[in-house]
Amino acid sequence: MFCYQCEQAAKGTGCDAIGVCGKQPEVADMQDLLVYALRGLAQYALEARKKGIVDKEVDVFTSRALFSTLTNVNFDKDNLAEWVRKTVALRDACKEKLGVTLDGPAAFVPGATMDEMLVQAAEVGLKSDPDVNPDILSLQHILLFGLKGVAAYMDHAEILGQSDPEAYAFLYEALTAPLNKDLGLDEWVGLVLKCGEVNLRAMELLDAGNTGTYGHPVPTPVPLGVKAGKAILVSGHDLKDLEAILKQTEGKGITVYTHGEMLPCHGYPELKKYGHFYGHYGTAWQNQKKEFAAFPGAILMTTNCIQKPKEEYEGAIFTSGVVEWPGVQHISDGDFTPVIEKALALPGFAEDAPGKEVLVGFGRNAVLGVADKVIEAVKGKALRHFFLVAGCDGAKPGRNYYTEFVEKVPSDCVVLTLACGKFRFFDKELGDIGGIPRLLDVGQCNDAYSAIQIAVALANAFECGVNDLPLSMILSWYEQKAVSILLTLLFLGIKDIRLGPTLPAFITPNVLDVLVKNFNIMPISTPDEDLKAILG
Repeated sequence: MFCYQCEQAAKGTGCDAIGVCGKQPEVADMQDLLVYALRGLAQYALEARKKGIVDKEVDVFTSRALFSTLTNVNFDKDNLAEWVRKTVALRDACKEKLGVTLDGPAAFVPGATMDEMLVQAAEVGLKSDPDVNPDILSLQHILLFGLKGVAAYMDHAEILGQSDPEAYAFLYEALTAPLNKDLGLDEWVGLVLKCGEVNLRAMELLDAGNTGTYGHPVPTPVPLGVKAGKAILVSGHDLKDLEAILKQTEGKGITVYTHGEMLPCHGYPELKKYGHFYGHYGTAWQNQKKEFAAFPGAILMTTNCIQKPKEEYEGAIFTSGVVEWPGVQHISDGDFTPVIEKALALPGFAEDAPGKEVLVGFGRNAVLGVADKVIEAVKGKALRHFFLVAGCDGAKPGRNYYTEFVEKVPSDCVVLTLACGKFRFFDKELGDIGGIPRLLDVGQCNDAYSAIQIAVALANAFECGVNDLPLSMILSWYEQKAVSILLTLLFLGIKDIRLGPTLPAFITPNVLDVLVKNFNIMPISTPDEDLKAILG
């Protein structure tokens, strides 16, 4: 195996024995083989589009399959092998319809056994071609990892009825791009930026799906304590699964809590209306082993962020969507009866345990609803600067930077945040500026579109560009959705981004030099040094 798609790549270069994320070598290899098989399917999908044929089944399947290779999503090698076989079956159906025969990945025939497939996988891994220019390979991998993030957003949007055939078409264009050996550095840079553009569209679709289905988030206090009684914990990012759990548990005496990235769901009107949807339990994904072991109810992992379950809660955890863990019961049909029955069988919380409250629900609609106050505060110099401190959390040392940074932000500045990195500081009491909270939770990583729209609207109000606003972006990354968001920011021409805790292992010095020269992107240093550089 060789994998360096996440921030925790071993020794800062890559995992080659076992994934730091916990995936076994066979899982990493099967992910590589699935990507290779998808390139073959993409060849036929592109050929079909030339003839005006758009196959929705292939579109949806491709984004879901690619999503399944994202970090912390699917740890089941047998399930991934099944994805490979389904990919080839769809590809062959396309081939038969079109009546043409293509070569390369389009001619791939999977081995009959797992061992045979693993041998094939070793031939198509990330660094299986030693003849590729290192800088072009770096750009190919930036594109691939960004594409996985795009696929995740497209899958979330599709679940809520939002899609765009042109976005799917780009998946195929990008997947087949490495087959064209004539592409030079400029063409690869162009594809990488186009990935950012398509990701903006994917996030727009997801935003439309979320707000169109559940309403625009509104400021909402969320308890961090617990109530006595039976309990279900919902983690991940999938709002539809959460809604299904809420509907199916009505009147059953079960309290539903959010975990990790589901925290912002408390702000959606069509979710918060359920009386048994109570509060938030725990923090970010990397703390789940300790937090889940102490949770006395059933746990549902939707989308990404699962870690190897501990024995203490292995029988109480379930997966849905593209998430798979060997031996963990998977709910594929939206019927969460097994989760509910498990919650009723477990003891639940013995007594009420009140805790602090945090405020969520500051999506674009809520923030722009007080835009006049914000503009007045900036013009009156009561509000000096905005910081977007956002991105992924993780276990690697160095992430305490973000806690310290927020703690040291001067009292005349506002912090906007989104994604799970906020759990480093989400319960800090920063006060307000003229009624505007100094810590504004915009939502999940899936809500990055909302933060972009806030920045664009403020730039329009001040009649300047986003780069001219009193706004600085302090970002943290871990997995591939963060890569796609970063590419979107670069596509939009956003400059001076500070990125940490470490730079991606898949970026070569020459590619980094291009990013620095064109976007002045830079690594984080220390909170004091960065604040001084930004504020003077």
